[in-house]
Amino acid sequence: MGKKNSSLPEYILNWVVKAVDHHAEVVHVHQLKGSTSSTLFRIFLQTNQCMKLVVLRLFDNKEWLLEEPDLALHEAASLSFAAKADIATPEIIAFDEKGEDCGVPAVLMTMLEGSVELKPDDQNNWLKGLAAALGKIHAVCADDFNWKYFTYNDIPSLETPSWTSVPEAWEQAIEIVKGLRPSVKTCFIHRDYHPTNVLYHKGKVSGIVDWVNACHGPAGIDVGHCRLNLAMLYDVETADRFLTAYQQHQGYAFIYDVYWDLVSLIDILFGPPQVYPGWEAFGITGLTDRMMEEQLDRYVLSLLE
Repeated sequence: MGKKNSSLPEYILNWVVKAVDHHAEVVHVHQLKGSTSSTLFRIFLQTNQCMKLVVLRLFDNKEWLLEEPDLALHEAASLSFAAKADIATPEIIAFDEKGEDCGVPAVLMTMLEGSVELKPDDQNNWLKGLAAALGKIHAVCADDFNWKYFTYNDIPSLETPSWTSVPEAWEQAIEIVKGLRPSVKTCFIHRDYHPTNVLYHKGKVSGIVDWVNACHGPAGIDVGHCRLNLAMLYDVETADRFLTAYQQHQGYAFIYDVYWDLVSLIDILFGPPQVYPGWEAFGITGLTDRMMEEQLDRYVLSLLE
């Protein structure tokens, strides 16, 4: 098995080849940018018939694995379930649940066409595409999916952030989140839906990636998480335009409740906010941690209006 520019050990490449085609040859291995909680590789394989491109995810974040040891199994199941959605998603090829072959848990999947686009020429159409793609995910019933939604933060122990310039607003937001959870219709949710997990080709959404957190839960969590990312990356107005686009696409199938936006917001309160490295990897420069604090303050104020 020949290989060029490989940053992966032989035993991992052997596992990949066996999963794809015993007669394949690894031509090139390229580490993908933007991933922050695992390591992603694009692998080029030459088979007797054609060149194949696959994506390998290695779950090498020890802290995350301690919290969720079933990550590889979860993503493999999510990819199989996501195939029900009327949108392109990676197809599962193989997975190493406990890292017996790859040293760490791993998922091997097909590679989708397209790339991340954070500076669209027409942001309105871009937001509409983002909203429509999410609606297709939420059209899938997930009553029989094993993974269920849960909050990442411990809501009862939430405290007002020390970095904020509007502590009263955060106190109010936290009190709302600590209250009764609204009763809503649930569905299949991505759970990490934001612009760097959406691929575009020729100005249109070509696929959705990063399914390791998918679960059965409220659509508002996906909407809220995406809005949060848009508010931090751009501004509150962009987050609001995305919500409008999603509401227009879903019609009566979605009832907005600010509770889910607030839950999505407090779910990232693990210390002062920082610039997401994935944004810089995909060409967004000039953002600072201080700007993130200011953006979040503006956002929480807007949610409480």
